[in-house]
Amino acid sequence: LQPRRGVSRIALVRVPPFCFAMSEPAERLARQIEFIIEVDRLKDIFRQTVTTRSRRRENDAEHSWHLCLCVMVLAGHANAPALDVLRVLKMLIVHDLVEIDAGDTFAYDTAGMADQHAREAVAADRIFGLLPDDQNREFRALWDEFEERTTPEARFAAAIDRFQPMLLNCRTEGSAWQKHGVTHDRVLARNAQVADGSRPLWDYAVQMLQKAVASGHLAPKPPG
Repeated sequence: LQPRRGVSRIALVRVPPFCFAMSEPAERLARQIEFIIEVDRLKDIFRQTVTTRSRRRENDAEHSWHLCLCVMVLAGHANAPALDVLRVLKMLIVHDLVEIDAGDTFAYDTAGMADQHAREAVAADRIFGLLPDDQNREFRALWDEFEERTTPEARFAAAIDRFQPMLLNCRTEGSAWQKHGVTHDRVLARNAQVADGSRPLWDYAVQMLQKAVASGHLAPKPPG
């Protein structure tokens, strides 16, 4: 057909509907970036342990970094002879991300620990759910493995997670222990599972705690 005089010919182009939707790789990248930004909030979650120089409270991101460095240095002391160190590092990087929502629960807060796992599981659903589905499943599996402590990697990860706060407390004159009235017997009971991941680290910790008691930095077990 010829167009009417004075009317320009307009080419009608069929636009594929997917042109207006984000491509799958782009959507994947967008979700990953949003997750990375969200977990930056971990730097604002503060723990009860303090740093050895400034004596300010350690934040969760610093704690996670320090645990991973401990693994790299101390992996040779694990009970398991063929430890998957990379898997241990992955567990320790992700396991405290849930505290963005659930907050840090002090190790000797018995009331707070009663519902700790339930609160953190809800947080895991939301935070890991920001990721693409495959990474969501991977991160959640790592978090669950750490919580269950049935694999050699999870037991060593848990051992490092318990050992590092004891070490910082011993090197800061029992700062958090004294602040909260924590006694020697409670520290032993809370952290005995270090031996499940590393017997040498637990033996070292027992001696370290005895020295803390002797120096007055950790109160002895109450009489009776």
